[in-house]
This record gives sequence, structure tokens and C-alpha cells, in this order.
Amino acid sequence: MSAAGEPETAAGPLPGDDAPHVLIVDDDRRIRELLKRFLSENGYRVTVAEHASEARARLEGLAFDLIVLDVMMPGENGFDFATSVRRTSNVPILMLTARGDASDRIDGLERGVDDYLAKPFEPRELLLRVGTILRRTRSAGGKAASGAMTFGGCEFNPQRGELRRDGQLVRLTTREVQLLRIFAAHPGQTISRLDLCENEAAERSIDVQINRLRRKVEDDPRNPLYLQTVRGEGYVLMPD
Repeated sequence: MSAAGEPETAAGPLPGDDAPHVLIVDDDRRIRELLKRFLSENGYRVTVAEHASEARARLEGLAFDLIVLDVMMPGENGFDFATSVRRTSNVPILMLTARGDASDRIDGLERGVDDYLAKPFEPRELLLRVGTILRRTRSAGGKAASGAMTFGGCEFNPQRGELRRDGQLVRLTTREVQLLRIFAAHPGQTISRLDLCENEAAERSIDVQINRLRRKVEDDPRNPLYLQTVRGEGYVLMPD
């Protein structure tokens, strides 16, 4: 059943204080209520916001594990709001949009969005996407290598998820931290595109994510020295 319809799900126990906390930002009241009920019935704590300014106020007072963000909102749109969130936070963002063309998906990824879901969608598909993002975030943190990796003027600390370039802290998205942790766990080894993501849809966007990361670690992203492409195989991060 699509997001325009009523989700069919059995009511479960109320989520506890340790349940993942999701912020839904959508100007459509019906969508907000539908997603809030569906996610709550499936074990998530949910807070809703009608527009970007309300969402920003929520973020100032509460900690969230994930943001579900609509693109087309009055005033500040989802793309611009995602950009502003990324200046101060690495919280994962799942973007919802009626737009389905590739340029919009790439725009969202370049602004630090973790995943992209076009409307109309099945509520259960959104539930799967949310679960995948949260599992990937926890898994990346648990598998982090213990020591820092240095390459060029950069130093990445997997445990903290921090990248410094020439001593200055570089702001990373959640997905960029995950990618660097994978590379840090396999220094100098080629990692396939499929191993860098969790499904074929994400595999198609991995090039965008790698290019965005190169702009943060390479002097010349078009001629990378450290985060290199292995043609036909994947990518490798060459440590010092």
C-alpha cells in the first residue's frame, strides 16, 4: 500500500526511551501522521515537524538518530535544510520527494543525504530503509579500526569518526564516516563498490559519495593520490 493509503500494521508495544528517535519533517499533515503512527507501531520514537524552522527548533532541544525529510516544503526546502544540518551534525538523513530524476538524487547526495526515497512509496519500504541506515551506522561504529590512519595531510580516527586535514577538523557526513571506517579497516586494499554499500540501488550512488569525499581529502580531486579508483574492481585508500 502506498504512502497515500493507510498502512496495514499491527499495533505493538510503545517504544521505550532507548528506541531510535526519528524526526519526520514534512508539510503534509496526513503524511506526518501516517509515518508517525507506522514508525511508532514498529518500535521507533517519533517527533514531527511541519517545516524547516520547526525542525531546526526540534534539533536544538532533542537528539535524533535519523531525519526523514521531505524536499518540497514552503519556505526553506529540504535540500537547503539538509545543507544547513550538515554544517553542525552528522545525523543520517533519508530524503522523501515526489521528484524522481537522477539530477535531484545526485543533488541530495552531494548535500550529505544518506538515502533517497521517491513518493509514492510503500510504508514498509520506508521502514526497511530506516532500519538499514540505522544498522549501517551502528555496524560502522562497531567495526572501526583502533588506530588512526594518515594519508597525505589527513588523519582519520575511526573510533571518533573524525578527520583532520593539516590539523583542522573536517566536517563529515555519516556516510562519509562509514566509508572512511571501511577503508581504515582495510588499508591499501581494494574494496569493491558492492562492499561499500548495502544494496544495488546504493551501489549506483557510490561514485557520487566517493567524489564528494575526494573533495575533502585530495588536493586535486580529479587526479586523486590517496582515494584511488581501481578500474573494474572498486576503490582503495592508500595510507602513508
